[in-house]
Amino acid sequence: MGELESIRVFLAVAEQQSFAGAARQLGLTPASVTRTVAALEDRLGLQLLVRTTRQVSLTSAGAVYAARVTPLVEGLSRAVDETREAQGMTAGRIRISAPMSLGVKVLPDVLSQFATLHPQTGVSVILSDGFVDIVEGDYDLAIRISGPPADKSTIWRKICRVPRVLVAAPGYLSSRDLPETPDELSALACLGYGANASGEVWHLSKGAGSRSFRTGGTFSANNGDFLARLAVNGEGVALLPRFIVADDLAAGRLVELLPDWSAPDIWLTLFYPPYDRLPLRVATFSDFFETHVTETCVL
Repeated sequence: MGELESIRVFLAVAEQQSFAGAARQLGLTPASVTRTVAALEDRLGLQLLVRTTRQVSLTSAGAVYAARVTPLVEGLSRAVDETREAQGMTAGRIRISAPMSLGVKVLPDVLSQFATLHPQTGVSVILSDGFVDIVEGDYDLAIRISGPPADKSTIWRKICRVPRVLVAAPGYLSSRDLPETPDELSALACLGYGANASGEVWHLSKGAGSRSFRTGGTFSANNGDFLARLAVNGEGVALLPRFIVADDLAAGRLVELLPDWSAPDIWLTLFYPPYDRLPLRVATFSDFFETHVTETCVL
């Protein structure tokens, strides 16, 4: 491994405070990462890291070295990217944050087709249903399904509206009257989305009329697929993006409730760190993703 690559490995270990964490981030084995850092220390004649059974930390010499080489490595990466972009080439790696359900159901097809057209661009996808700080997490972009953007420190790009539907299993409804108004949902077990034990507030509207109430079922969760499975199992009513439950609705495992009432719009949106200019590979992926989603109507 060359010196530049060795420095990148060392910086990853310093950032992760772990050889195993750096190995996962870089796609290497822990043994390879350990050997690379040891070889770099031998070449420099310095101990850069203190290794304990619990964590890895920088020595004073390691902190000075990391501070000096970090801007050099970042500058070299920018120079490579800018040169490639000047030639119209998309290369490098894109680090993407995406919600779990969308990532599993939509992104594999997007990435497979993108890789065919842009084989020199790698993509790392980290799936999470919690809020992710894309600046702190060093992401190139985040795909989110949410209400209107409130984060003033990022750039955002709306892709499309994401319809939501109220659903329940036929078996759950068989011994109950089918609700005709939102007020009748209070008698049902409503499955709340989110990690908050106090439940989720549902806002529903029809023309000029509106209703709001807090869910209070036995279960709540911060993942749409999980709630969909609970609904299929007859545990209650869920308010979910249609793309999550489309197959279950088509197969009759779930039925839609109150189709004339709608929840507030949520949007599929791309968020970016505060770039002065989008890197070509990020802009190219964003265009490709938007085209795929809008043309295939997957949402």
